[in-house]
Amino acid sequence: MPPLEIAGRCERVRQRFEQSQALLVSDLNNIRWLTGFTGSNGWLLVFPDDVVLVTDGRYGDQATAQLAKAGVDGRVLVGRSSAAIFDTLAAEVAPLPSLGFEAAHLTYEQFQRFDGLFETTLVPVGGLVETERRRKDAGEIARIAEACRIADAALSEVQLLGRTEARVRDELEIRMRELGADGPSYETIVATGPINAARPHHRPTGTMIEAGHTVIIDVGALYDGYHSDMTRTFFALDATPQQLELYDVVLAAQCAGVAAVEAGISTAELDAVCRDVITEAGYGEWFSHGTGHGVGLLIHEDPFINRTGDLKLQVGDVVTVEPGVYREGFGGIRVEDLVVVTENGCRVLTASPKDSPCLPSPPMT
Repeated sequence: MPPLEIAGRCERVRQRFEQSQALLVSDLNNIRWLTGFTGSNGWLLVFPDDVVLVTDGRYGDQATAQLAKAGVDGRVLVGRSSAAIFDTLAAEVAPLPSLGFEAAHLTYEQFQRFDGLFETTLVPVGGLVETERRRKDAGEIARIAEACRIADAALSEVQLLGRTEARVRDELEIRMRELGADGPSYETIVATGPINAARPHHRPTGTMIEAGHTVIIDVGALYDGYHSDMTRTFFALDATPQQLELYDVVLAAQCAGVAAVEAGISTAELDAVCRDVITEAGYGEWFSHGTGHGVGLLIHEDPFINRTGDLKLQVGDVVTVEPGVYREGFGGIRVEDLVVVTENGCRVLTASPKDSPCLPSPPMT
């Protein structure tokens, strides 16, 4: 598997702030992306010509080893208490006239504490690291692809009919671990029947999967820090004419969306590609969420694909395409693939069947 290309990431972020500033990174996912550090407590200072990771006594050796493995030329400083960590950060930034901080991730309490320690002016900034995180390197894409492979394999083995939603969830999550996942990307969604399947983020219950139900399964694996995300809809035994009609509409919308993915298309335009197919079929009000979102170190990250999105897709984005229809009394249908934007469109990373008019469902007995 290709290595992660971590060493040059701090320099990419430096290009986004003034050389007279530095950036205080408090979000642990951003710290991991910039340095390879996976501990649960850390603060990262990105200076114009230096990188300093401040953590507590549990992680000093780990941080040193992980930065070295990632090829990051930086210093690791250890504070034995919360107060010592803050004092260490204050000493490091004391010579600076200003310091950028992640406005979306620093709490108000932390801001007040820093403001009381620093004479340096604190400057709120947004999305400096997240913007760079969007462009996945070969190592990241390989890990996401492996997470997809694991989820595909687990889904191909699960049995549905006569089982509860919760049992199907449990069996999927156990099987993904057996296949090499660190765990699920999120609590697996298994939603069946005219009520539960009508709720896009239903949490599995003791509801039994019965003949005549649509069954939505939204499943992803976590592999070496990277997520996958996929949804398939199954029919428990024979499908009704309405179920088949709605499945064809959703599948057509989803395939149109995947075909439209390319660098330069806006997130609103991509949403419209899927939404227009469903609306023209007369079911626009049944499509109640956005078309997709980015996936990487987080299961939901930029770019978000919805009606008001103003970002443009770029090469290296990994995004979902997941239109769906939901109505209480009917249930729901969603089809979702994970794709990576390439120079020539996109490459689909999920491989579970989604054929029409009726999916080749997993074993039912």
